[in-house]
Amino acid sequence: MIRASIRSKRIEYAIRDVTVPAAQLEKKGINVLKLNIGDPIKYDFKTPEHIRKAAAEAVMNSRSEYSPSEGLPELREAIVEKEKRYGVDVSVDDIVVTTGVTEALMLIFAAALDPGEEILVPGPTYPPYITYPTFYDGVPKTYRTVEEEGWHPDIDDIRKKITPKTKGIAVINPNNPTGAYYSEKVLREIADLAGEHGLFLISDEIYDKMLYDDEFVSPAKIAKDVPVIILNGISKVYLAPGWRIGYLAIRDTDGQLEDIRDGIMRQARARLCANTPLQLGYLAALRGPEDHIKETMERLRKRRDYVTKRVGEIDGLSVVPPKGAFYMFIKVDDCKDDKKFVLELLMKKHVLTVHGSGFCPVYGRGHFRIVNLPPVEYLEEAFDRIEDYMREERKNI
Repeated sequence: MIRASIRSKRIEYAIRDVTVPAAQLEKKGINVLKLNIGDPIKYDFKTPEHIRKAAAEAVMNSRSEYSPSEGLPELREAIVEKEKRYGVDVSVDDIVVTTGVTEALMLIFAAALDPGEEILVPGPTYPPYITYPTFYDGVPKTYRTVEEEGWHPDIDDIRKKITPKTKGIAVINPNNPTGAYYSEKVLREIADLAGEHGLFLISDEIYDKMLYDDEFVSPAKIAKDVPVIILNGISKVYLAPGWRIGYLAIRDTDGQLEDIRDGIMRQARARLCANTPLQLGYLAALRGPEDHIKETMERLRKRRDYVTKRVGEIDGLSVVPPKGAFYMFIKVDDCKDDKKFVLELLMKKHVLTVHGSGFCPVYGRGHFRIVNLPPVEYLEEAFDRIEDYMREERKNI
């Protein structure tokens, strides 16, 4: 057998890895209730019509050319306008349009990390923040976030984990998988640490307009003297995850990221460009009406509140109600093996969730993540099954 590379075998993605056994059940005709993936379109949400029309018109008008590697100029101008509304000063030359935020992460980590160099990421975290630094022979180090404090970062833990090999600190806010939203005070403390140690920040803002009560504040607005790479895209707020259009924006007033910028652009040119017609769809999203956001959040609030109530009624489970996004990170008391828990729940009750250790083996263990995207009726059936499992199998977990 011709062997695969060692680096390819390091890749894990818990959110989709659990779909493999679920698919085997479905082949047998079993109805699996899926609470694992952050895709609104899988439930009862639709991409807004004006965004769909813009993309369809781009296809029909044969906008099928290669676009510039950094993205269409008019889209990058719209992104600059968006960032300026958050008080972030970037130019068109600072923007790279990517095939989703995941590709942006790949470009950043490949450009920033030499073997053995470190990036600090929240624990628990979105899995590519662990997978891709490792893929590029870097070292992801998770910093503690405190469940009892709304999953806010432990600033002292971040400070202790900074070493001479540390290159940057990642912030996902609002957070996946916990739904936490960090206060300005916490963001300022993280920015101060980055500035003190000559690090850059990665600010993942893909859920920026998906807050239940708060107003979004970008770390790039707070961290005036710290270089920041902002990540965002069409997937979540504009309900188009399968379009795979995102961007990175480099806010670097003192030129500290020039070498990393060059490394990012070299890769961007080598991979040609992001999808051209769908870039025009994202342009329509950024410059068009956003009425759907209020409706989306009203529906998500009802579903979040329902899940919070149900979890509170099930012995052995607890959850911190999220302040943003559409995830709930549920704690299982005295759980010895959260992956076993998730797989047994799938096999015995046909409910698909994601094990918390897939988001961090240290700070995620003993939990499972669900999405509060489905309608209440769907969630009700799922939690009836989860409640039955907890009652029947409590002694075994």
